[in-house]
Order: sequence, then C-alpha cells, then structure tokens
Amino acid sequence: QVELVESGGGLVQAGGSLRLSCVASGGTFSSFNMGWFRQAPGKGREIVAGLHRSSITWYTGSVRDRFTISKDNAKNTVYLHMNGLKPEDTAVYYCNSITWATMAPAAAWGQGTQVTVSS
Repeated sequence: QVELVESGGGLVQAGGSLRLSCVASGGTFSSFNMGWFRQAPGKGREIVAGLHRSSITWYTGSVRDRFTISKDNAKNTVYLHMNGLKPEDTAVYYCNSITWATMAPAAAWGQGTQVTVSS
C-alpha cells in the first residue's frame, strides 16, 4: 500500500516559482513511474507531468518549458519545480504513481497541496 504526502504549495504572484514535494512510503519507490496531477476549482483532475523510472519525462502542453519533474530515490521523493507561474496554474496539486502507457493513477490519493497564483 503506497501512501503519498504532498507539500510545498502556497500563494505566489504570477511569474513566481514554487517547488512541490511528494514523499512516498510503501513499495519500491525506485521502480515507480510517478506523476503530478492538479485539480482546479470546478474542474476535473488532470495529469501535468510524468516521470518514467528510466528518467523519461512527459509534460502537458500548458506547463511544458515551465515545470520540471524530478525524483530522488534515496529520499523516496518526487518533486515538481514550477517556474513562470500563471493564475491558471491555481489548483490543488497531487502526486501519484502512474501506469506509463495510460498515465493513469495507480495508488490512493494523498491530501494534495494548494497552489494559488495571484495576478
């Protein structure tokens, strides 16, 4: 049973940066493919970044060149570095292990971390 705890969110002005962290417990973290998802108010949850265990990355178009996903297997932690934040990035952000072929979440959700970008 994988458990996930996200942190690092906050209030930031447009153009600012944040680094989100997600610590995973249970399972063999180095074998996981990991993803970051977000859910904006009134919208469904969407994946924004994925990281294959081989270090291949994937980003949705709206965050490509602004967000970077990375992983520290020694710390069982996946990060999302977010630069050039925009008001439309405002959402609750979640991490999860993912099935790479479909980018579907594979574990129970954590509590998420709120990111609010002011204009």
